[in-house]
Amino acid sequence: MQIHIQKAEKSRLEAFNFDNFSFGIETTDHILVAQYAQNQWAEAKIEPYREISLSPLAMCFHYGQTVFEGLKAYKQSAGIINIFRLDKHAERMNKSLRRMCMPEVPRELFIEGTKQLVNLERNWISDKEGYSLYLRPFMIATESRLGLVPSQEYLFMVVATPMASYYSKPLKVKVEREYVRAVEGGAGAAKNGGNYGAAFYPTIQANTQGYDQILWTDAQTHNYFEESGTMNLMFIVNGTLLTPPAGSTVLEGVTRDSVLQIAKHIGISVEERPISIAEIQNHFESGSKIEAFGVGTAAIIAPFSQIDINTKSYIPYFEADAQMFVLKKHLQNIRLGISQDIWGWNTLL
Repeated sequence: MQIHIQKAEKSRLEAFNFDNFSFGIETTDHILVAQYAQNQWAEAKIEPYREISLSPLAMCFHYGQTVFEGLKAYKQSAGIINIFRLDKHAERMNKSLRRMCMPEVPRELFIEGTKQLVNLERNWISDKEGYSLYLRPFMIATESRLGLVPSQEYLFMVVATPMASYYSKPLKVKVEREYVRAVEGGAGAAKNGGNYGAAFYPTIQANTQGYDQILWTDAQTHNYFEESGTMNLMFIVNGTLLTPPAGSTVLEGVTRDSVLQIAKHIGISVEERPISIAEIQNHFESGSKIEAFGVGTAAIIAPFSQIDINTKSYIPYFEADAQMFVLKKHLQNIRLGISQDIWGWNTLL
């Protein structure tokens, strides 16, 4: 696929400090841009990072047509660059776009455009342990019009930002039983902006109470676990990995899928099924060994150090020999080319 590339005159990399930076604030030198109008995509471009200008009537501001993805590129030995599960992220983005009545991004545009952008920015990927380049593909409705109908014009972009660890310590979490993330039949399975905007208020309330994140429950009864704040949710109880099934209220996480496949491959029993709060409480109170953690592209695997359910606190197991860290090590070894990529997850540049 031919993508016009305009290189930045001067790289900001010379002034970038990999030992002291904030994730999601400082970007690399270039962006991928493609516009959609009159039922077709215009030629994609990679150009120097810049601000964008939109009309106050741009429909993304009014009707929530915003969809995004998050994936990572890693540096393997000998300078080989790996974009992890690029195909899967392209597939999931188009699923989200269909739900939000937005045009799908052609697979070739998503994949080839991302590959060319990452190849251009390869020097931004540190080979320090735990570092990566985070990629944020997104699409917004740009038609300048008020009217409760889908936009006819869109902007697709990919931006990149260096990343180290997302969470620096195990998380203290609370079970949320008042507010909800998603309802059956809603847009919870789509990675659209509104899902995250609606989560801010209950999350900030939890933060003021001393929690790092919340655990979402089902909208009808608040009796079943669904997701963590920024991640899918998993438990390992007496050696069995439990996770709520993906569906209309639980995002089909790419890291979730990867961890489940690895767990089955190394002989860990896996159950994807509804998990009640009462079940987990009973396991804690009966003295079962329980690991609890979130899984996601940014966090990878984030252990929970405390789970508060109503007025009771429970302490999961998160020592260094926990099985979740074995899973994380397997996942990282595949990404870094240390272990064989038997599932074909890596896109190497």
